[in-house]
Amino acid sequence: MNWRAIWAIVRKDIKVVLQNKGVVIPIILLPMILFVLLPMAAGLVPTMFALSPDAAAEMDQWLATMPETLRADLLSLTPPQQAVMLLLVYMMASLYLVVPIMVSSVIAADSFAGEKERKTLEALLYTPTTDRELLVGKMLSAWVPAVGVAWVSFVAYAIVANVAAWPVMGRVFFPTAMWIVLALWVAPALAGLGLTTMVLVSVRAQGFQDAYQLGSIVVLPLVVLMIGQATGVIAFDLGLVVLLGLAVWIVDAVLLVWGTRTFQRSELIARL
Repeated sequence: MNWRAIWAIVRKDIKVVLQNKGVVIPIILLPMILFVLLPMAAGLVPTMFALSPDAAAEMDQWLATMPETLRADLLSLTPPQQAVMLLLVYMMASLYLVVPIMVSSVIAADSFAGEKERKTLEALLYTPTTDRELLVGKMLSAWVPAVGVAWVSFVAYAIVANVAAWPVMGRVFFPTAMWIVLALWVAPALAGLGLTTMVLVSVRAQGFQDAYQLGSIVVLPLVVLMIGQATGVIAFDLGLVVLLGLAVWIVDAVLLVWGTRTFQRSELIARL
């Protein structure tokens, strides 16, 4: 493959994305809310326990609904520390996974469907690249920024969480081994899942909004994970995160093979 041509496509697409406020603003706002504003609220935990004499009892009731392995990890902590760990380490884990899949989905939806709206797809299809090179370039243009945003969000979250929760924890408690695997193993896999799904959808969609609405169904498994955590059915731990990443990488591989076999620029030209 001609990697020089592939990276030219990647640079062009990223440049276009940075000029599109409708794409850039959600990419910036979601991580800011989740990984800067929310962890800053951890500093209010001592106030919450001071104002509510029943807070410790409520924490015990919540812990009683959690899996045994999670309760064992928290038994040695004070109630305020348990609240911080539950919120910032365990509950935020599933929310973190929304970022790479959302970013890759938004950019990938703009990859083909957006180019149809801007009337720039036809010129791209007639460039001297193979179908595979064009597909790889389009996918990398969504995957690279998505992984980059996920990793920057992880670093920012680690800093803000430790600073905000220092009065409660009295030590650096984040990241845990589970979160490191989550960022380095699962987040890139979910970025791949979002883009492979969205590229396959956006090839057939007529516009950006159409593609994004059709492809947003890929977020539903994450919603199930969030509900499972909130109800105590499941709890993120190192083993679960490793298996989750493996499963997503396998799905990525299947979708990538499918996309490579079905992607044809002649079909795209016919749809213009």
